Amino acid sequence: MSDGQKQNANGVAYQLEPLRGLDGLSARVQPVPVPGPNQVLVRVRAASLNRRDIMLMEGTYPLPARPGVVPLVDGVGEVIAMGSDVTRTALGERVMSTYFVGWVDGPQTQALTGQQYGANHDGWLATYVLLEQESVVRVPAYLTDAEAAAITCAGLVAWAGLIKPVPVGPGDTVLTVGTGPVGLFAVQHAKMLGARVISITSSAEKGERLRKLGADEVVDRKVTPDWEHAVLELTGGLGVQRVIEGVGKLTLPKSLAATAYNGEVILIGAFPAGPGQQPADPLGGKYVSLRRVAVGSRADLELLTRTMTEHGARPVIDRVYPFERALEAYRYFSEGEPFGKVVITLS
Repeated sequence: MSDGQKQNANGVAYQLEPLRGLDGLSARVQPVPVPGPNQVLVRVRAASLNRRDIMLMEGTYPLPARPGVVPLVDGVGEVIAMGSDVTRTALGERVMSTYFVGWVDGPQTQALTGQQYGANHDGWLATYVLLEQESVVRVPAYLTDAEAAAITCAGLVAWAGLIKPVPVGPGDTVLTVGTGPVGLFAVQHAKMLGARVISITSSAEKGERLRKLGADEVVDRKVTPDWEHAVLELTGGLGVQRVIEGVGKLTLPKSLAATAYNGEVILIGAFPAGPGQQPADPLGGKYVSLRRVAVGSRADLELLTRTMTEHGARPVIDRVYPFERALEAYRYFSEGEPFGKVVITLS
């Protein structure tokens, strides 16, 4: 780091002690990190919450949180210093990071999956974040900081579920189950790809908002508990080509029942253990691919941001909290009913 890149103002970082709930999240002074030869120092502007952050706090995520880790994997900020071997970014550039520290492209491996920002590598809920240069991704200029801080996890996992192994497109019907951030991104992404979208929700108000996002048809599960039959009716009895399943065990049998021959159900993320047992044959005798996805690579994220830029797509933001109210943001995310991303901003 050159003399012109040196920073001398200590910041603040939140640290996580898992298995203690919100009591395990506390603020501490953060000395300014010094980047190594292949590292980038970023001044954080905004970060956002995902379900995995609550699971890390509760100890229900497959990868345990490192005690004292700085949480959150979604974020955006400005490059303020970088190591001598960094070539992928420049001072002053606005960037985000990948979810996995070292997954650039190609197949996912267990080793790559085991290194994550906000879990065992310090994440974005701090004044500064230190990134490996291979993790750095440029941010589309048209997005606000809050919007850019909403993409890395929920935005990318919805994208990966729709483009792999073969992208959906015109002539395909996508079913979204759940109105968490992943489900909302899935609606937007599927429409960018030219697909028809059917969404399952739990209220007329959410249904109207889903239609504004682009959903072609909405089924209210409280009005129509057997919503899989409604989906089959909407598809002429054939079912949908792709399901983005954001709820899990409780809705999986219905999602499978609504899937077309040779269709795919995409299980989103990790799910904590819940009550009840799966049916003995959850596939119901169908030839259906059940695929679980875990976010995506840097190449996937770069393709997503390019596609969003082409379409001018913007993430759905529910609420924005200032940095000093981070605990309140966590509480609202875990106990409220947000429709869209919950973002924390730094001045």
